[in-house]
Amino acid sequence: MSISRRNFVVERLRKEKLKELLAKGQRLDGRGLRDYRPLSISTSVVSKAEGSAQVYLGNTAVIAGVKTSLDRPYRDTPDRGNLIVNAELLPLASPYIELGPPNENAIELARVVDRGIRESGMVDMTKMVVKPGELVYSIFVDINVLNIDGNLLDAASYAAVAALASSRVPEYTLGDNGSPVQTGNRIPLPVTTIPVSITAAKIGEYVLYDPTEEEEAVMDTRLTMAFTEDGICALQKGGSGGWAPVEVIELVEGSFEKAKEIREQIRRGLGVGQAETTQGTGS
Repeated sequence: MSISRRNFVVERLRKEKLKELLAKGQRLDGRGLRDYRPLSISTSVVSKAEGSAQVYLGNTAVIAGVKTSLDRPYRDTPDRGNLIVNAELLPLASPYIELGPPNENAIELARVVDRGIRESGMVDMTKMVVKPGELVYSIFVDINVLNIDGNLLDAASYAAVAALASSRVPEYTLGDNGSPVQTGNRIPLPVTTIPVSITAAKIGEYVLYDPTEEEEAVMDTRLTMAFTEDGICALQKGGSGGWAPVEVIELVEGSFEKAKEIREQIRRGLGVGQAETTQGTGS
């Protein structure tokens, strides 16, 4: 996902310069090819939300909030709660974003984040049922992008995951007449795992993690993978370029290890409940 407008002459020159650096194992910001930028996670940043988190990944900034309501279940999942993920790219996040309804970038962002959470089974939705077949929790995750400097998919995923994991939602029980009644308690969501998104970009023959906006503007292709503690659970390719099978295999193996490092950072962020800045996760 690249938000910047493309100037193909400039990008071609910039790409050749980047490839010269990548051939030496270097990047413009001094990182190695497999290094992430510093990651900062704060939770409980929105008092009116039932869960929230703000994430800085380098200069990319995202905030996510969670609210719940009681609704009817979807017809094909009568024994499960509902999960709805929305994303909005605020005009203040980039000079290239205009006012208006969600564009294709916002829709793709929401879908990729949703897929990683849903396919990981992060929240046990079978426990989000108040009255089987009739009344379940709907969990709304709203993602707002505050600043864009590359790798929005990972930053948004970390914010959504941290917001869900830190949520405390109203508890309901059924009254004598079968209607839902709030108990007055707030309970955590039934979180079973912490999914971690890892994104790699390919520029020429070089593969690098956590691309900046400048790197995304010249990348040939992108691969975003979501991992649980057991392995990969979701994958999304972007860009027109391709990946060789051996490249994908190597990338999945390396990304699984990188996901372990990021997961520990998310857990530390959840543990302190306030800003925690860590150093980049260099390999």
